[in-house]
Amino acid sequence: MAAFRTKRRIEFGDTDMAGIVHFANFFRFMESAECEFLRTRGLSVKLDWEGQTLGFPRVSATCDYVSPARFEDVLDVAVSIERIGTKSVTYAIEFTRGGAVIARGKVTSCCVKVGVNHQIDGVAIPASYRARLESIV
Repeated sequence: MAAFRTKRRIEFGDTDMAGIVHFANFFRFMESAECEFLRTRGLSVKLDWEGQTLGFPRVSATCDYVSPARFEDVLDVAVSIERIGTKSVTYAIEFTRGGAVIARGKVTSCCVKVGVNHQIDGVAIPASYRARLESIV
């Protein structure tokens, strides 16, 4: 499946005392890119879907850093689906600047039904949701 692409400009508040992006901010960037990817397909990480409130909390997130990013850099961010399981989806996310890899991450989210008092129970990803995930926009 072709990757979804977006851009991220590094803000001053994203950087640390050394003037580079603080490592934890890449996790925020990955979440933002995932949400943009989902919006292009009419989806979200929390929404009412076929009479149920569904959510997709993260159950795993990793990021490997190759090169620093600095204030005002514009990063290209590619999001692709690495795996769709019965109840989970894993995204592979790559950050580049000028074609050079800055970082690579993975995020796995689990499909849950959100019930009364925000109780969550793992459920299978609905076929119609899965079809939109897999669609090429």
